[in-house]
Amino acid sequence: MGRSFGFLWSSTALSNLADGVLKVGAPLLAVSMTRSPTLVSLVGAAATVPWLLLALPAGAVADRVDRRRVMVLANAGRAVALSVAGLAALLGLLDLWVLLAALLLAGVAEVFADTSAQSILPMTVPREQLTRANGRVSTAQMIGNDFVGAPVAGLLVVALPAVVVGAPALLYGAAGLLLLGMRGTYRMNAPRAQGRTLRRDIGEALRYLWSHRVLRSLAVTAGLLNLANSAYFAVFVLWAVGDGSRIGLEPDEYGLMTTAFAAGAVLGSLLSGRAAGRFGELRTLVGAWLVNSLLLIVPVIVPSPWTLYPAAVLWGVSGGAGNVLVISARQRLIPAELLGRVNSAYRLVGMGGMPLGAALGGVVAEFAGLGAVLVGATGVCLFGVGLVWRALSDRISRPLTSAPALSDISGSR
Repeated sequence: MGRSFGFLWSSTALSNLADGVLKVGAPLLAVSMTRSPTLVSLVGAAATVPWLLLALPAGAVADRVDRRRVMVLANAGRAVALSVAGLAALLGLLDLWVLLAALLLAGVAEVFADTSAQSILPMTVPREQLTRANGRVSTAQMIGNDFVGAPVAGLLVVALPAVVVGAPALLYGAAGLLLLGMRGTYRMNAPRAQGRTLRRDIGEALRYLWSHRVLRSLAVTAGLLNLANSAYFAVFVLWAVGDGSRIGLEPDEYGLMTTAFAAGAVLGSLLSGRAAGRFGELRTLVGAWLVNSLLLIVPVIVPSPWTLYPAAVLWGVSGGAGNVLVISARQRLIPAELLGRVNSAYRLVGMGGMPLGAALGGVVAEFAGLGAVLVGATGVCLFGVGLVWRALSDRISRPLTSAPALSDISGSR
């Protein structure tokens, strides 16, 4: 893996460290402002609703322009939005609505940055090294998101709340600067018909995704899993943190829980390729999703730190392995000239329900209690895993093939 991948990996590490501080720090800041499940759940919704609105245009942009340039500009945008929020915190002007606005703007930039990042990676490594490269990227993501960023966020909320949004701003800015070290151009050179519209590009991607049985099944299942997990974790902080919670963690202990998750995720990311080689990619992926879903019920049945931390490690192992395998599968199955658009169409289906899930989790918790949300989310996840197993039962043990042409996709039905 060459110089360009090294800069991409380093940028990913910094941007995901920023993500980790925000992922834990923003809900903890919100809890310090309100104990309303509905209002706290808006933090998760603000960070994810841009995927619902902008995933398809972001994919089309990634296939039209230099993907590195998109990532640089997106990181700069995140840095500016969070810098303003950090300044507001220093001046004593940060409230829940200012926090939500900053997270929403950062989420808009994230859609463009992440879509281009997954599309640019196959341009930096040979196809046969995709799973290995994605394993390294996923490891950097997990270390930044959870192993380092999460406990740091727990400490910052107590010590200096302004840094919870200010530090990620600096990290996103540095991540954008690192991308400038990548050599060459990262724009697709495939010829386009004159007068081709953005709408036509998006339509082509949607048709490809819906006609490809494996990608379609994975996208629908990912959508159910993400919707349910968003509902679950939008209110889980109320189940886990504070004097009135069932588990009774302190904010810094909640950060340690996500550190335990990250430790498992690093292991899962590194072992995913070996497991896929032994058991098959689809079988390993579906198995990882099943284990991850079953583990959601553990903190509900036994709400104790002694069971939560081991469960978090296993969450990480199964989640990390599943993430690497599903990204590698998409990069292998989607043609290079369609990768940005089909990736974004997949993520619209897979992630578009996340803001709805986060908001729904808050509303249901308000009226039916936190336990109803956690149990219901577990049931939805298990249903989704059963759905993909049934849909792909004849493909589970077969290796994934390279991307077919759009004209040949009917053969994948």
